[in-house]
Amino acid sequence: MSYTAASITLAPEEADTLTRWARAGRSEHRQAFRARIILRAAGGEGTNAIAESLGTRPATVSKWRTRFATERLAGLTDATRPGKPRVYTEATERRILAQLDEAPPAGYAQWNGRLVARALGDVSADQVWTTLRKHKIALARRRSWCLSTDPEFARKAADIVALYLHPPENALVISVDEKPHIQALERAQGYLKFPNGRAMTGFSHEYKRHGTSTLFAALTVATGQVVAGHYHRRRRVEFLDFMNRVVAAYPEQELHVVLDNLNTHKPKHDRWLARHPRVHLHYTPTHASWLNLIEVWFSILARAALAGASFTSVSALRAAIDHFVSAWKTEAHPFEWTKEVVHQVPLKSHYADLLK
Repeated sequence: MSYTAASITLAPEEADTLTRWARAGRSEHRQAFRARIILRAAGGEGTNAIAESLGTRPATVSKWRTRFATERLAGLTDATRPGKPRVYTEATERRILAQLDEAPPAGYAQWNGRLVARALGDVSADQVWTTLRKHKIALARRRSWCLSTDPEFARKAADIVALYLHPPENALVISVDEKPHIQALERAQGYLKFPNGRAMTGFSHEYKRHGTSTLFAALTVATGQVVAGHYHRRRRVEFLDFMNRVVAAYPEQELHVVLDNLNTHKPKHDRWLARHPRVHLHYTPTHASWLNLIEVWFSILARAALAGASFTSVSALRAAIDHFVSAWKTEAHPFEWTKEVVHQVPLKSHYADLLK
């Protein structure tokens, strides 16, 4: 049976488009190849001649000639392929998320991808993890919170926040607290060389303990300056000794001091406070020490000067802290109080509601 090749006649717009496809350096190879077939066919070349010159089969040339003759430029694109049917659907996601709201199997404290897959029976662990990543659920992550039980929380918190935002005129706001039991740990530090020639810097997991020290610190909110003192213990006597240093540093100003509720900070009969009428103490609510700005500075100190450091004695530890305080004073700046509102997380998350 004889076969007549489809006749190709191009409109000017089609010829321009096909020429651009065939010549463009960034064109997809398949698109450029099909454009060359149609351009040669429009030029009068036969199917066999086109196949030989382009290094392909006559059947391929015939296919694209016929597609173009019936569908024009749209016929040169690939037909939509249905692909493999989906194994897992949105219903599967809802089942996975709903399973997380159930109690984990006996003997386990929490779910993981493998346990969820085992409980569902017909869902792979990989699909469970894919769904968890999609919804940004990290089962291993644990968040904690502490709710203040202080019946006067609102009044105390408002008092301290007001001090930070609108301090009394001609007075200083100072945050005071102590960081007890800072360990003087001596660690082996240096470089560890691997057989492949690479090296890693760090410190050994093993260490030698040389004792502990307690640090008292006072942060002036208006300037960021810090007064620090080292002690062996954190009793009332050490606290008062440090407070005497703070008062002596600001001899002629009203001082509003922010403190937490440690019992050494608030005795029943405070004779020291009676002797210092220009000192006013403001206590944070119970379980709300984050209101005290000195806690932010302690965190900076721990990251910048203590984490991973090695100390051969308590004296070396204290010297390192003093060096950091000296360096801090040269770059100190006013501390601005900011705190994001953290909403209480419900005890049951109801993961399945994510798809509603």
